[in-house]
Amino acid sequence: MSVTILVADDDRDIRDVIHIYLRNEGYQVLEAENGSQALTMVQQHKIDLIILDVMMPLLDGITACLKIREVSHVPIIMLSAKEEYLDKITGLSTGADDYVTKPFNSLELIARVKAQLRRQNFTVHPQAQSSSEIVIDELVISKDHHRTTVRGQVISLTPIEFSILELLATHQGQVFSIDKIYQSVWKEQNEFYSENTVMVHIRNIREKIEINAREPQYIKTVWGVGYKIDK
Repeated sequence: MSVTILVADDDRDIRDVIHIYLRNEGYQVLEAENGSQALTMVQQHKIDLIILDVMMPLLDGITACLKIREVSHVPIIMLSAKEEYLDKITGLSTGADDYVTKPFNSLELIARVKAQLRRQNFTVHPQAQSSSEIVIDELVISKDHHRTTVRGQVISLTPIEFSILELLATHQGQVFSIDKIYQSVWKEQNEFYSENTVMVHIRNIREKIEINAREPQYIKTVWGVGYKIDK
């Protein structure tokens, strides 16, 4: 089955380079030169993954990511020349699944793409998970419906966020290091990943499910070790 990837970047040379790398891996590639075009393509085509530049005319990547997340959970990799930590937080907080900085290593970009596609393939096949609910106080995680509710309210989680929450909730009381969370959710050991990526996703989950994200009821930090959900 063919995989279609949308590359949205206002730099034609960057699009051409990424297109070549992806095509050599056997992927179908669509291109957009701004966020507005990217949104239109998401509506018109079945897209399996998006590589989305942050700085684009008409509609920037951050805004485009927010709008895409209103209608789709397709994996999104943000691409930007900015390397500051706050820029990464902003990109991941809008619903992006990963972040790659320019100038990028071609092997790193392809590794990130493959990791997201593998994780997405695992997520969308319900037979890979048991059909059951996990109930922890007022937190209810439905594996078969891929739905989370807290205090009776449905919580919108990205696929990555749901997978992390499900992992911790399924193994209540067990402490997972950042490396172990990455390996378990992304299904690989990746030398290119950043610890900040996992940490920002944890922060996003807390902001959605906790009454006070600074004093979490569910996802606890074990300092110097990792994260856990207590029984």
